[in-house]
Amino acid sequence: MFRRKGKIATAMSQFIVQPLLDTGTVRVRDVVCSGECRHRSEEEYTSATHLVFPYRGVFVRHVGRQDAVAEANQLLFFNEAEAYQISHPVEGGDSCLDLVVEEAQLLELTPKEQLRTGGAAPAFRRQRRRIDPRAQALVALLRHSLSRKIAETLEAETLALTLVRRSLGERTSHVAGASPGRQKLVDRAKLVLSSDLSRRWTLAEIATEVGVSPVYLTQVFQQVEAMPLYRYHLRLRLARALDLLGSYDNLTTLGMDLGFSSHSHFSSAFRQVYGRTPAEFQRSIKPR
Repeated sequence: MFRRKGKIATAMSQFIVQPLLDTGTVRVRDVVCSGECRHRSEEEYTSATHLVFPYRGVFVRHVGRQDAVAEANQLLFFNEAEAYQISHPVEGGDSCLDLVVEEAQLLELTPKEQLRTGGAAPAFRRQRRRIDPRAQALVALLRHSLSRKIAETLEAETLALTLVRRSLGERTSHVAGASPGRQKLVDRAKLVLSSDLSRRWTLAEIATEVGVSPVYLTQVFQQVEAMPLYRYHLRLRLARALDLLGSYDNLTTLGMDLGFSSHSHFSSAFRQVYGRTPAEFQRSIKPR
């Protein structure tokens, strides 16, 4: 539960919180924020450690002097009692799958080097980790299955713990490594991409927006995220497809709305990243 200046902040009009699962092992909620706060919010904190998976839109989380852009390629850590602020520099708000794992289970799932030492509760050293496509697919599968009530409790718990394990794995996730200045440059580029996912950006357009040369931007982005900028953008678009597959009957229209040139282009890219076609994934989240 999120708190602001010591008061519970669940009744704020800009939030819609839908509980999806609550067992002794894991709690899962779907949190939608309208993004009315364009500048930094007042200080907030959480009463437990939350693992937050953005799946739609973008926001920036500020902890002290450190900022983290939260979008569908990232997992954000909200440590218990750690003060933070939120801003929405891009219009449209955001939606996140929010997980709270029972403390003993979280400690068992988390590599020790990712945690701070000496605290009373588990606390992560970094604000975020980049997740891989398989984890993105698990976020969508868990959310769609629970919201449509097609997953039994045992299955949902297993999916949630599998998602956490994969998102924290050293081989299946990535921590950006660079100087603060280069990280801020990359974060600015992410905000540009997130401002219009369906747009067919050129490298020169993005570089102009962030104020550097195209060559320098590609070099820095590759260094920080360990993948090319174009592939990062593709994963953002495909993550949006995962989000929308439950509400589109016409997959050709969905692909075109996300900026793909044709249904075959969309389906091929989706299958290459997630291992199955959009139609196959769509069938997996329909009532059995």
